[in-house]
Amino acid sequence: MEIFQWLTEKESFESRNDPIKTQAIIDEIADIFSYLIRLSDILNVDLEKAFWDKFKKNAAKYPINLAKGKSFKYTELQ
Repeated sequence: MEIFQWLTEKESFESRNDPIKTQAIIDEIADIFSYLIRLSDILNVDLEKAFWDKFKKNAAKYPINLAKGKSFKYTELQ
């Protein structure tokens, strides 16, 4: 999201306390959602199916007992 592109992690976190920035974030999320819906319609992608398929792939790549609380790439967990 462009809003966060040049902010530090701290600045990004603190932006939620600013009503103007919060509204800009909400608007950006709505834009992203709109683009996603439109693109999935054009490409005939079932978003719910795509989500659950990816969710299952990630669950296999990142088993909770190995990945929880870690930021390793999945290949480092094997």
